[in-house]
Amino acid sequence: MTDTIISLNNVNPIEFFGVNNGKFDLLKKKFPLLKILSRGTQIKISGAPEQIDAAKEKIELILQYLERNGHLSENYFEQILGGDDAETVDHFIDRHPNDILVFGPNGKTVRARTANQKKMVQAIDKNDIVFAIGPAGTGKTYTAVALAVRALKNKVVKKIILTRPAVEAGESLGFLPGDLKEKIDPYLRPLYDALDDMIPADKLGYYMTTRTIEIAPLAYMRGRTLDNAFIILDEAQNTNDLQLKMFLTRIGANAKAIITGDPTQIDLPRNQRSGLHKATRILQNIEGIEHVELSEEDVVRHRLVKAIIKAYEKEYEREEAYLKDR
Repeated sequence: MTDTIISLNNVNPIEFFGVNNGKFDLLKKKFPLLKILSRGTQIKISGAPEQIDAAKEKIELILQYLERNGHLSENYFEQILGGDDAETVDHFIDRHPNDILVFGPNGKTVRARTANQKKMVQAIDKNDIVFAIGPAGTGKTYTAVALAVRALKNKVVKKIILTRPAVEAGESLGFLPGDLKEKIDPYLRPLYDALDDMIPADKLGYYMTTRTIEIAPLAYMRGRTLDNAFIILDEAQNTNDLQLKMFLTRIGANAKAIITGDPTQIDLPRNQRSGLHKATRILQNIEGIEHVELSEEDVVRHRLVKAIIKAYEKEYEREEAYLKDR
């Protein structure tokens, strides 16, 4: 049995240990044969030398990441602990400053975190329309908004337009109390949340007032031509064929568009079919349109979200198999 001490002097200890020591508990679970203790800004590890070496290697990778990026989600912490090959090291550690999409308030950096999020970045750089399809928590909307903000700050476009189908109100919001903003805010809140992470409040207020950034339900896009704009259609699985076609034909000169959707979360009435399925099929081979598929491996929310997605997928497969056998 031997001991070793690792210092956390160059990183924020809270970022390493996590809320209520959530990340630290993951580390101890990964190496159950070791005794791992925290002492202020130091970690003491006791156990067999070969086990200590394995733990030190993982901890050093985590510290390298934190030194470069300042923040590490619990999900990423767990992925670094679980990765054993050089590709994992490159994916999490070997990051270039140019990977950063946006510098948000208080120095926060927003970047594409996973392989498929990086594909979204590459796709929109080379194409004018990108479909980003995948389950909840994979960062589709967040990455799309970051790309839009980057384009605005770099003066690639003059405005950002964010839209969603308000399916719960059947696109008919007139009966709700309040002005337009008050009627639609509940449906568009995720878009506001993403913008809050990327643009200071006073600047965002100015952009909204001058309509440099516009957030509106899909119904309000009809009849418009959207030039010099970065347009995002979020929750596209809740559009029908005509709505999605209407949106796609709004795109004007010097415009880019990202359409995000999760085919497993369709909220349309049973007598309506999602337009996303047909669009991704018939627009598959058109030059200038790219399709990026995200999976549970891209989940960047709480680590349990990935497990939840996998559990539902297994249940769907079981139900489909049962129905085929009947």
